[in-house]
Amino acid sequence: MKFSLEWLKQFLDTDASVAEISAALNSIGLEVEGLEDPAERLEGFRVAKVLTAAPHPDADKLQVLTVDTGDGDPLQVVCGAPNARAGMKGVLGLPGAVVPANGMELRKSAIRGVESNGMMCSVRELELGDEHDGIIELPEDAPVGTSFADYHNASPVFDVAITPNRPDCMGVYGIARDLAAAGVGTLKPMDVPSVEAAFGCPAEIRTEDPDGCPAFYGRVLRGVKNGSSPEWMQQRLIAAGQRPISALVDCTNYLMLAFGRPAHVYDLAKLQGAVVARRARNGETIEALNEKTYTLDDTMTVIADDAGVHDVGGIMGGEHSGATEATTDVLLEIAYFDPARIGVTGRKLGLASDARTRFERGVDPAFLDDGLAILTDLVQRTCGGEASEVVRAGQPPAEAKLIAFDPGLTARLGGVEITADDQRRILEALDFGVSDDWNVTCPLRRHDVEGPADLVEEVVRIHGLDKVASVALPRAEGVAKPTATPAQKLERRLRRAAAARGLNEAITWSFLPQADADHFAEEGSTPWALDNPISEDMKVMRPSLLPGLLAAAKRNMDRGAASLRLFEIGRRYFRGKSGASDEKLTLGVLLAGERSTRAWASGKATRFDAFDAKAEAEALLAEAGAPVDKLMVMGEAGAQFHPGQSGTLRLGPKNVLARFGTLHPSTLASFDVDGPVAAVEIFLDAIPPKRGTASFAQAAYSPPALQAVTRDFAFLVDADLAAGELLKAVRGADKSNIVDARIFDVFAGQGVPEGKKSIALEVTLQPQDKSYKDAEIKAISDAVVSSAAKLGADLRG
Repeated sequence: MKFSLEWLKQFLDTDASVAEISAALNSIGLEVEGLEDPAERLEGFRVAKVLTAAPHPDADKLQVLTVDTGDGDPLQVVCGAPNARAGMKGVLGLPGAVVPANGMELRKSAIRGVESNGMMCSVRELELGDEHDGIIELPEDAPVGTSFADYHNASPVFDVAITPNRPDCMGVYGIARDLAAAGVGTLKPMDVPSVEAAFGCPAEIRTEDPDGCPAFYGRVLRGVKNGSSPEWMQQRLIAAGQRPISALVDCTNYLMLAFGRPAHVYDLAKLQGAVVARRARNGETIEALNEKTYTLDDTMTVIADDAGVHDVGGIMGGEHSGATEATTDVLLEIAYFDPARIGVTGRKLGLASDARTRFERGVDPAFLDDGLAILTDLVQRTCGGEASEVVRAGQPPAEAKLIAFDPGLTARLGGVEITADDQRRILEALDFGVSDDWNVTCPLRRHDVEGPADLVEEVVRIHGLDKVASVALPRAEGVAKPTATPAQKLERRLRRAAAARGLNEAITWSFLPQADADHFAEEGSTPWALDNPISEDMKVMRPSLLPGLLAAAKRNMDRGAASLRLFEIGRRYFRGKSGASDEKLTLGVLLAGERSTRAWASGKATRFDAFDAKAEAEALLAEAGAPVDKLMVMGEAGAQFHPGQSGTLRLGPKNVLARFGTLHPSTLASFDVDGPVAAVEIFLDAIPPKRGTASFAQAAYSPPALQAVTRDFAFLVDADLAAGELLKAVRGADKSNIVDARIFDVFAGQGVPEGKKSIALEVTLQPQDKSYKDAEIKAISDAVVSSAAKLGADLRG
């Protein structure tokens, strides 16, 4: 919420500086998010008088002005405003000044061959309003040469974050009350004018929805003249971030910002019959002041007459009955709406407003009569007119909460010692009634205070949150036991491993658009959809990590990224067998763009393929502790993958640990991503633990005492035999001695029979207790040859 220092001082008698007020606001829990001094933006702008105005010699729409700035020698200024004329007073921006609206620095320059020393400014250029048809015209008594910031009474503006539990501070008066309670000045008594009723109210007012609108008050003003609101009101509204509209509308906005009390004004001539607070009828529509049409239902409270709905109660008025320049008679409405009903209606309609913000947090139900009297006085002072009697329908909540309070609780809960007398003073300064036996009566506007703990909070924050000492929590002696679960340790290890392999971690939303989720849903399953999503693009719980990674890849590639190596560890969500929600930990990898850039040797860039995806899958599975050497490579990666360039890694025929490969062109087309794109999904929950352990976590490395021995073998095999099959057979020939085997050559051609190929392997043997003897190495070699022969492999001579 924004407000100016000048506005605050209307309610708070204080000599505190801006810095002192800002510090006090932070101390009492009203965080200052910004502090702006408009005088700094208006530096270099001065009240000036136009002495002469002559046509520009080379431009029909420009004039050459002679301007008195109060410094003695008049300045020549070229101006295109239609209202510029000799004798008027306006605002001159001198060379060096920066125009607030566009950041342009003014300089002495030649405009169509005529020297110009600055610029005569409009309201919009100084960000004082929306008018831009001409330059600012100041009154005759405006002192020439005065800084415009001083003349305009530019006041520092505070931007304060109001937490949802403090609707009483969503008006300047409420903030002044808190500051006065904290000792930053004295709160001025609220000036509630006495309005003389000149006639009986001609409008009938009723409430037929006592749950949604318990109280509905109003009165008629006739003979008003709508126009622009006074300068002082516009300045305060602009400082608060509001755009001045018209005097009648500005008066209601002023009441809301000053006292946190929304109200509404209707053009009486546009109303037909009684004005009633009631439930909407299913299918009724309203064109709101934001020029959008909304369809209502019977859970919503509206203000209507015989012709139809004119107001979504407590949220926004209708376009039809709004006040215009031709309005002469108005109905002022001020009501109390149920906060819960306001919140539900606003969310259903997707309709936000300043009024909704206040009503759904809870306004002061005791401020109806006073608020209507203040609004009536504002309208009469700005628009004239005479007022009718007040018509009241219903009753607002009037039962105040009574809380038994122990002052000693403040030290126990708040951690700060405050005397009982000081606590009583603070509570009474906030309008709490405190009896001799410490029964505390809460003001009706304090909906957030429900028990003794809330009173402790009030006392401590006014005393000063910065005065609460920081005390460390007690800690037992010794070293804390590790608290990370095996799954958390696995996630950390995999993150380090993926980053070490050159992958960049992405964190994407757990929600997807419906179409994206359906594309990656498992066959026969339906993704979880939210009843109350943040938006349509975040409606469904993700059944896979790949849609989010594809969206991240698209954003980066659209911005020129040539190569992307992304990974994410997160959870997938789908329906379990019982229909309940289920989630599984997954690691996703996406490789897109260029694997290597163009080089002189290759001549062109290479792109990622299925083998890159498989390499990432095997490396990360190994880091997760899976027995990679025992995995089977099979198909059926899913319809999202290219059928000829994808596969699965399985521990047994049914246990799929990962799927990998290049994504199907139709998948890439659905996500508008240029291919090819390689991807991996590792299903971490599917990795079985070792016997007697919680996971496949690797033990600490202990190097062997004896040096390893390597032997090379070359086999002739059928051309269609998968090299992995031979590798697997060799590794299993003697598991106690063979610790590794790798293929270092595959050859077919001259010297190799047709239909055959030669595969050469390096086998690593690791002695345990003693070095190998020749006979032991020969026995292991024979076992390797024998195991290979089962696949039809012949040892080459």
